[in-house]
Amino acid sequence: MSGNVVIDILLVAVIIYELLALIKGTRAAYMLVGVAVLALALYFSSVGELATLNWLLSALLPYTVFALIVVFSAEIRQALAGLGRRLLLSRGRAREADVYDDIVLAANLFSQNQTGALMVIEREIGLRTYVESGVPLDARLSYDLLATIFRPSAPLHDGAVIVQKDRIAAAACFLPLSMNPVLSTQLGTRHRAGIGVTEETDAIAVIVSEETGAISLAVGGKIERDLSVEQLRERLGELLRRYVPPSTLPTPITNDSEELGGADDSGQRGSLPRAADSRQTARDQR
Repeated sequence: MSGNVVIDILLVAVIIYELLALIKGTRAAYMLVGVAVLALALYFSSVGELATLNWLLSALLPYTVFALIVVFSAEIRQALAGLGRRLLLSRGRAREADVYDDIVLAANLFSQNQTGALMVIEREIGLRTYVESGVPLDARLSYDLLATIFRPSAPLHDGAVIVQKDRIAAAACFLPLSMNPVLSTQLGTRHRAGIGVTEETDAIAVIVSEETGAISLAVGGKIERDLSVEQLRERLGELLRRYVPPSTLPTPITNDSEELGGADDSGQRGSLPRAADSRQTARDQR
């Protein structure tokens, strides 16, 4: 066996593997089974001399290529985008990595308060189509702004927030819903929208459930559910190629924040003398 034959076989094996990995767990997997059934029917109609069936399938065969392009358009876009990301060097990745600190802190707040939220981080593939579907902001990303946007009484809390580098491009954005049949029936519209945008692009979606407060992360059309805050921090660090040491998480904001804030301040000021008195008492007892 010559070297060219070995290289040829390896290339074909890699292409088949990448194709199967791409369609695994998606609608395309079931459609590919249907295409295989049609191919087998054409083969057996030819072998069994079923003239009418063989003629029908042969007449439809030239249009099969165009039908497959239409049916698998989303998967083809994802494959070509992934190939482009591998061939081209990523630019501005360090700046993209800086955005998720405030997102992690905001996700912790939303999880504690059981506030529904959907935050999408743009990477290489632009999200202009989805930005235009929402309310443009072009504001600097911050923990306070995210907490304000997703406050249940805020007019922009429905929909997704799209983050471009270190800025919030838009809020209340509409995203495509995933039609993946293998997804759990427990996933609602917010989760399916987060998965849907990651099926079409290379974006990262952080989702917080309004019912349970559970934090989920969607990327590449797949979802990771019930993440802790530290797990979310680690996963975003891996996806954005940056390590951030754990930081102290803020306490949740309540509706009576002003009154509680004043009470907390006075309590903290009053606790210092009491702590000093207790230490002095311990010295006297010794």
